[in-house]
Amino acid sequence: MSNTTDPNAILATLYRENHRWLRGWLNRQLQCPQDAADLTQDTFLRALYSRQLEEIQEPRAFLGTLARRLLCNFWRRRQLERSYLEALVLLPDNCVPSEEDIALVREAIEAIDQLLDGLPRRARRAFLLNRLDGLTQPEIAARLGISLATVERDLRRAYLHCLTYPEQP
Repeated sequence: MSNTTDPNAILATLYRENHRWLRGWLNRQLQCPQDAADLTQDTFLRALYSRQLEEIQEPRAFLGTLARRLLCNFWRRRQLERSYLEALVLLPDNCVPSEEDIALVREAIEAIDQLLDGLPRRARRAFLLNRLDGLTQPEIAARLGISLATVERDLRRAYLHCLTYPEQP
């Protein structure tokens, strides 16, 4: 892509040459200019932290891949929020959490989602069933239709993933 090895210069060129295209593509996917702008910036941040800037041969393919991953996370978070809000409607009035509590839960959901990003779907699901729903390993095996050994392997993988999660700014 560029003959410089300075990540900031490479990112500046990548941004200048592809920002408008990426934002337009995301806007078509989301039908919301604000969300598209946010995900565009998140995509370029991911590009910066990818440690692959010097190796990019096809910038739009690279950015598109990052953006699709972020878009999947975005839709998944939206679905989690929607499910949470639907559950809140069913609560009696005296049990409804405050706006501050809702914001804290939303923040926690996003942190968990980010922490589990990159795990295979089954391992993620097994981990959430165990940690959030309190299901035992045999119950998870029955629910997912897999062996107990597979549940144990998936949970081990999820725990190791969480323990080795890199801190990002």
